[in-house]
Amino acid sequence: VQLQASGGGLVQAGESLRLSCAASGIIFRKYSMGWFRQAPGKPRELVASITSGGSPRYEDSVSGRSTISRDNAKSTVYLQMNSLKPEDTAVYYCKAKYGNIWLDAEGQGTLVTVSS
Repeated sequence: VQLQASGGGLVQAGESLRLSCAASGIIFRKYSMGWFRQAPGKPRELVASITSGGSPRYEDSVSGRSTISRDNAKSTVYLQMNSLKPEDTAVYYCKAKYGNIWLDAEGQGTLVTVSS
């Protein structure tokens, strides 16, 4: 399984970014997908997930500002993040879940830095 996240960068508070994660080595449409993030000195947290059927779920930290989506034809999951805040600064990873089990694979992530 390979997961390649991209789309991070340095932005100012209030701006937007769209993260992408391309998956290979799995039958993508059968997996739920999730975006996690880890800020320096903080534990990794799940911020958004989407089921194989396309139902999204958001943690409070990004709810109302973010949209997770997927394109099964491209084996890619996206995270549109709007109204970014400095506290969104983190490395963002995507992971795949089959049933209730998150796979270990996560790739190297993509760094999002939000300046105030």
